[in-house]
Amino acid sequence: MADDPLESLRRLCLALPETTERLSHGEPTWFVGGRKTFVMYADHHHDDRLAFWCAASPGVQEALVAEAPERFFRPPYVGHRGWLGVRLDVPQDWTEIAEIVGDAYRAVAPKRLVTRLE
Repeated sequence: MADDPLESLRRLCLALPETTERLSHGEPTWFVGGRKTFVMYADHHHDDRLAFWCAASPGVQEALVAEAPERFFRPPYVGHRGWLGVRLDVPQDWTEIAEIVGDAYRAVAPKRLVTRLE
């Protein structure tokens, strides 16, 4: 699945209910209901990493960055709000990436959409 990280990430995001994609700050970004961002691609956006930034539940960013700083980081601009940075230029487990994307969606989606995932 990880041959093209952008296409792999796109497939994961667009598989979720009422998700749309458009450019934001020059990068592909995925929205719930056309308004709330839950994942933003970061192709060397303000640093030398290929990554994505995503919404995360309280404490997740700190735990994952402490556990695997070579894979996870606190992204600029949104990191202070608990968002998680996930590197795509290092080996990743795409099953785990799918879980992270799903959790990001759940963090911002309205309850009526989250129940559709169950």
